[in-house]
Amino acid sequence: MLLRIPDVLTPDQVREARALLDSAEWVDGKLTAGSQAAQAKDNQQLPQESPAARKVGGMILEALGQNPLFLSAALPKTVMPPMFNRYAGGQSFGTHVDNAIRQIHGQGHSIRTDVSATLFFAEPEEYDGGELCVEDTYGVQKVKLPAGHMVLYPSTSLHHVTPVTRGARVSSFFWIQSMIRSDEQRTLLFDLDLAIQRIRGELGGQSAADQSAVQLTGVYHNLLRQWAEL
Repeated sequence: MLLRIPDVLTPDQVREARALLDSAEWVDGKLTAGSQAAQAKDNQQLPQESPAARKVGGMILEALGQNPLFLSAALPKTVMPPMFNRYAGGQSFGTHVDNAIRQIHGQGHSIRTDVSATLFFAEPEEYDGGELCVEDTYGVQKVKLPAGHMVLYPSTSLHHVTPVTRGARVSSFFWIQSMIRSDEQRTLLFDLDLAIQRIRGELGGQSAADQSAVQLTGVYHNLLRQWAEL
C-alpha cells in the first residue's frame, strides 16, 4: 500500500523546520549508507546527532502520534527517529531497496523496517526533478508532495529519487516497524478501519448502522489479535 498523508505538519511547523534545516551543516549522504546503497546514493544528509535533526525529528514524532491516518495505516510498534536528506545540483538516489534491519542510533537496538516514510519540506515548485518513484504491482508510482505532506510505502519496494536539476529537495525519511509484518494484512485492516469510520460518520445514530459498526469493529480487532506481533 502506498498512501499519501496530507498536512502532517502545519505551515508554521514547516517554516520553523525549514529555518532549522536550512541553517544546519549537511554532510555527504554516503557516510551513512550501506554498501549497496552507497553505490546509488548521491545526496546530503544531516548527522543524526545534529541539533536540527533532533529538534525537527521530535516535532515529526509528536505530530505522527496524533495523526489518525498514520496510526491506522502503519499500526506502528516502533518509529525510527527521523533522518533528513537534501538533493541539489543533479543529485539523485538510484534504484534500491531499504535494509530489512536498521539500528536505532544511540539506543543499542534495532527494528525491522516494514514501512518507509518520506515527509517533504520543500514545495514542489521550489525544485525540478526529485520525484520519489516507487515500484509496486501497478507499475511505478511517482510522488512529489507539498511541504508538510508525507508518503508511506512498503519497505520491500524498489524505489529511487530522480535527479534534482534546479533548486533543492529537502525531506525527512524514516522507517516504521509495524505490529503487522505483512503489507497485505495491513492494507486489509486499514481498508476495514476506513469502512467502519465511514459507516459511523455517514449513518451514525441509526440502530442498524450502529450494530454493523460494532460487528465490523469486532472483526477488525479479532484480525488484529490474530496477526499482531508485540
